[in-house]
Amino acid sequence: MSPAKPIPQPGLCGSRWREAMTREEQRVSSPRVVNIGDLRRLAQIRLPRAVFDYIDGGAEGEITLRENCRAFEEVTFRPRNAVAVQSTDLRTTVLGAKLSMPLVLAPVGFSRLIYPRGEVRAAEAAAKAQIGYVLTTISGSALEDVGRSSTGCLWYQLYLVGGREAAEAALERARAVGFRVLAITIDTGTFGFRERDIRNGAGALIGSSLRAKVRFLPRVLTHPLWLARFLRDGRMLVLPNVVVPGRGPLPLAETQASLAKSVVTWEDFDWIRKVWKGPIVVKGVLTAEDARRSLDHGAAGVIVSNHGGRQLDGVAATLRALGEVVKAVGGRAEVLLDGGIRRGGDIAKAICLGARAVLVGRAYAYGLGAAGTAGVGRAIEILRADLERALRLLGCSSIAELDRSYVDVPASWATEPRKSLS
Repeated sequence: MSPAKPIPQPGLCGSRWREAMTREEQRVSSPRVVNIGDLRRLAQIRLPRAVFDYIDGGAEGEITLRENCRAFEEVTFRPRNAVAVQSTDLRTTVLGAKLSMPLVLAPVGFSRLIYPRGEVRAAEAAAKAQIGYVLTTISGSALEDVGRSSTGCLWYQLYLVGGREAAEAALERARAVGFRVLAITIDTGTFGFRERDIRNGAGALIGSSLRAKVRFLPRVLTHPLWLARFLRDGRMLVLPNVVVPGRGPLPLAETQASLAKSVVTWEDFDWIRKVWKGPIVVKGVLTAEDARRSLDHGAAGVIVSNHGGRQLDGVAATLRALGEVVKAVGGRAEVLLDGGIRRGGDIAKAICLGARAVLVGRAYAYGLGAAGTAGVGRAIEILRADLERALRLLGCSSIAELDRSYVDVPASWATEPRKSLS
């Protein structure tokens, strides 16, 4: 299916709109854009501070946010030199789906704040690259729009905002339009304390009170192109995939309060398993205990994730937690890693330490903020080229060959076995 055509924006005639789109696409394809950090800088220029910080920030002191990336620096490669690698094979299979590389685009809430029809744009780029895409419940685009725009591997990530009836209706819709895997997030016992968002008035900006927004308008007005697109795109006032019986779509302004009242517990899994017949993965696993519980409740996979450092600050970096989870799973399910991926070498390290594939959130969100579909595509291209180069320099011809022998892990990462909490 061909990508949706750009929507003309107020104050921009057709030719000026096309020029703006072309400039963005040229910017991300510039020789100066060589890594994810470059896309981050472009997104920071294009987006209002509140929107950029929503992507970029973490909880409290952002310790875990920084540690997610720093952990990859502590793991070093052990290459096989004097090896001529004629070609590299990045292909893999994740939960039965064939992917061109071990990469899945993670669920990013409120993507329509970042770019018009943001979830659709990201799904289009993922399908073109033949990788996976996960749509979050906290989405501004309807399941049907994403499903129609992508022929790729689609997952749906579930929160219980709106209650069980709303969730059941969403799962039925997801199944009907081709979503094949359900990801259940378990680390949102309450909303993380994201200090950047509070200082920037993000709550007021997505709320319903015009009066509360007034003092933040000067910041937004300095980004007229973003504002014009945001207004033309419908301002993302509701969550179209959370339809509350008797009320309709959940207002965006109620998201945070609703999340705090809708914690997913292990008791919910029996009900979810009855409603969803496809594969289930559990996202937010950081310990052996939760890994084993996930398998006990029918999970086909677990995602080692700390929500990108956006929930409980001070938990372990996901790469450090990976080994404990892989050992606990013991090959009975697939293990994926989410958090801190900024380079293809990071992907290789995660695979070496036992991950089947990785999820990236910020890495592609920066691209989305910089240039929509083209920006997401550029982020994927960068990671693909990085990963292929890493394999060649390791003297390894395929993802399937990567194992623990290709990396060294600091001795300080080794820990004594923990007594079970269950």
